[in-house]
Formats: sequence, C-alpha cells, structure tokens
Amino acid sequence: MSGFLSSSIARKVAMALSALFLIIFLLIHLTVNITSLFSESVFNELSHFMGTNFLIQFLMQPVLIFGVVFHFVMGFVLELKNRSSRTVKYVKFNGAANSSWVSRNMAISGGVILIFIAIHFIDFWFPELNHKYIEFLPEDPTRYFAELQHKFTNPLRVGVYVIAFVLLALHLQHGFQSAFQSIGLMRYEKCIKTLGKIYAIVIPLGFITIALFHYFSQLNH
Repeated sequence: MSGFLSSSIARKVAMALSALFLIIFLLIHLTVNITSLFSESVFNELSHFMGTNFLIQFLMQPVLIFGVVFHFVMGFVLELKNRSSRTVKYVKFNGAANSSWVSRNMAISGGVILIFIAIHFIDFWFPELNHKYIEFLPEDPTRYFAELQHKFTNPLRVGVYVIAFVLLALHLQHGFQSAFQSIGLMRYEKCIKTLGKIYAIVIPLGFITIALFHYFSQLNH
C-alpha cells in the first residue's frame, strides 16, 4: 500500500476516490437530516435505523471515519509535496492570476473542516457511543429528534456550524471537479462543472438550513 501511494498519480487517485466517497456520504447524511424539517417521526425512524443497524454501525461507520482521516491526511501530504517540488518561487509566479484563492488554499479550508468534523463527532457520535456502550441506556426510537434540537439551542454552536458549511461550500467548489479530474472523467467537463457548482451550493445550504431552522424554531419555546 505504501509503495502504491509513493506515486504522485496514485496519491491523487486515492485522494479523489476518498473525496467521492465523502461526497456520497454528505448526500446521504443530508437526506436523513433534512427530514427533521418536516417530520419528527420520519427523522426518528431513519435515525433509529442508522443508529441500530449492524452493518452501518460496525462496517460503514469505521469505513467513514477512515475515509475522513485518510482524505484530509492525504490532502496535507499532497500539499506539502506540491510545495516542496516547486522549482519556481512564488515571486516569479503569480498564482493568484492563474487560480482561485480556494484552489490554492485547499489545505486551509480542509483543516478548518476537519476541526469541525471533530466537533461534530463530539456533539453526536461520542454521546451515541456513551448512550449505547458505556451507560447501556435503553434504546428509545423517539429520542433522536429532541437530541438534534438540543444541539442547536446555543447560538455560538449554530454560528460555528454555519461558518463551517460556508467553508465546506468553498472547499467543494474546487474539490468536486478536482476529484473527477484526477480519475480521468473530465471528458464530461461541462457537466461535471455544472454538477459540482450545484452540489457545492445545495449540500452546505441544506445543512445550514437545518441548523438555523432548529435554532429559530426553539426561540419562542
């Protein structure tokens, strides 16, 4: 595996595949969470299934955690490799004239998103592990909606979520296209660019909407 990843092309392909995996995960995650806007019972049913299904808990979840860590570690490795391999100094090459700020600073936006993911795990995944495997509390299939709302009572936490998803939108704007380019599918460049722009707007906007909806819906209660 280490020999495979020693190749520059192999590293980019591995990075792209992990990105595509996370792109699919975000879509599924949003699909489940968006139901909380219009149906408490549907959200509870889906969350209960996701939280108790053996394959999801003990196969998909570890794969997801590995994918997240791998994607961001590989991103930082590629960034360091790219910087160390440049033979022309920045003063001789105006990067801003040839690329966007986002594409030149994917490591920065990625680092902030990684911090947010860690916060997200602390907010949702760790309490779930504590509930099931430490305190061994009885399973209540109706608890998920109330737990979700509770997370969005603090305006500071909501603000962190909003900022993180704005950065995610910027990260996806370049990363979506870059992932397909790395695996050689840019023959459909126009379609991929359009799809990437839609995805980079709709997915983060959906998560922001969920956070704001649950925050404001509780202000008068």
